[in-house]
Formats: sequence, C-alpha cells, structure tokens
Amino acid sequence: MPGAAAADRAAPRRQAARPPAGPPPDSLFRPGVRWASSMRELRRAGPLIRALAERDIRARYKQARLGTAWALLKPAMLMLVLAAMFSRAIRAGTGGAPYPLFLYLGLLPWNFFSGSLTGGGQSLTGNLCVITKVYCPREAFPLAAVVAAGFDTALASLVVVVLLAVAGRSPGAAAWWVPALVLAQLPLNAGAALLAAVLTVRARDLSHALPAVLQLGFFATPVAYGLRAVPARLRVLYCAVDPLAPVIDGYRRCVLFGQAPDIRLLGVAGISSLALMTAGYAVFKRLEPGIADVA
Repeated sequence: MPGAAAADRAAPRRQAARPPAGPPPDSLFRPGVRWASSMRELRRAGPLIRALAERDIRARYKQARLGTAWALLKPAMLMLVLAAMFSRAIRAGTGGAPYPLFLYLGLLPWNFFSGSLTGGGQSLTGNLCVITKVYCPREAFPLAAVVAAGFDTALASLVVVVLLAVAGRSPGAAAWWVPALVLAQLPLNAGAALLAAVLTVRARDLSHALPAVLQLGFFATPVAYGLRAVPARLRVLYCAVDPLAPVIDGYRRCVLFGQAPDIRLLGVAGISSLALMTAGYAVFKRLEPGIADVA
C-alpha cells in the first residue's frame, strides 16, 4: 500500500533523528585542560578558598568545649602512645635526640599530609548541595581542605616549643629552613587532595580505602623512625616514591641538629611532588564537568 511504503521510508529518518542515549562525553570530562584560563580562574578563587577553609575550621571545633585545643591534644596524645611503644626499639636511630621530640617532628608533617588527603577526599561529596546548585571552581573545595589542615598543623607546632623546653634544647640557625620545608610539602598535599577529591566522587569505595592506605603509609614513611633506616643505595628511589620522607628528615635536621636538609633528596622529592600536583590538577579539571552529574 502507498501509505505503508511511505511510513517505511520515514522510519529510518525518525530513528536517525533520535538523540543519543546518555549525556555527551564532553559533559562528563574534558578532552584537554586549558591551563591559562584554569590558572586565572583559580587565582580569582582565592577569597572562596579562604572562606571555605574558615567554614571547615569553625565546623570542626564547633560546640567542642576545648575548641581548637584539640589540634594540639590529638597529636600530643598520639606522640605519647607511640613513644611508649617504640622508644626503646628506635632510640638508637634518633641521633641522640629525645625520642618524643624526634617522633613529634615526624608527626607534624605527616598529620598535615593525612589531614589534607582525608579532607580533600571528603570535600566534594560533603558539599554536593553547593556543587549541584551554584557554579564555582570545584578545586576550591579540596584546596580549602589543605588550608584547614595547615591551620591545625600550625597550632600543633606549638607543642614543639614545649618539648624543646623540656628537653633543654633550642633550634639552631638552620631553623630558617622550616618555612621552605612547608612550601616544599604544599604541592604534595595539594596534588593528593585534588586526586582524592575527584576520584572519590567517581568511585565511592575510595572513601573506605583511604584510612587503610593512610595506615600503611604511616609505617612506610619515616615518622616513627629515621630516614637512616632506609639503605643508602635506595634512598633516592625511596624519596622519589615517598616525597614526604625527606621533608620529615629535613625538619629533624633543622630543629634538632642545626643542619640543613639533604638538598639532593629534597630536590628529588620536590620533582615528584610537582609532578603529582600537575597530574592531580589535570585529572581534576578533565573530570570536573561530570562531578555534579555523577554525584
């Protein structure tokens, strides 16, 4: 019949006009990163990062009777427990320094890193009500978590003054390296926080795996022991894989022994940290368009 023949000829055209199933790929990820525009947007997001960090800090200690004192008490209590467990076994590797002080100088940068990673992993999933309704640079949330972790670390560093006074020690002239060591750690923390944030949105199992990963990382990083425990022939490779190790060793050299950090190992760690930050930011920006949809 003529009508049936016309309908058969129109069917392929109707099928071809159907929209594709699911969202287009460019709404879930970017094929590339526009670095110049991304850097400009990130620079303009400075006030937002500060506001988010302040909000996180206020929420963390809200209605706590001791308030921000917990930032000092938690690492101090952990130091006492670990010192009671490992002081006899690791005393020979401290270079003659009191083990509680030696240990605490390792806990400070480790807590800064672990706080940045944990806070970054929760930063996007914990702010979905904002992300799905208001546009803002998504990387502001994990970077604010790094700032909040830095605030806690700055408060916790006051315990070092007490421990130095108890031990009858004072930091030498090499202590001016400490701000440089903090700056050397920032790319590592930022890259880890960015990766944890965007990957946790895509794979929620990561939020359950992060605590276990951090526990393993604690014992793989020279926090409770010194970098001398690593064989000399493996230290360069070790510091490339674990950039936090020479930072911790640098704190101990500067504050306890009045020595400059090992520049060679610190340079290797700096390259690894910058590579992680660059890769983390690139992955974040490529997956950023689909954060609200996947969440």
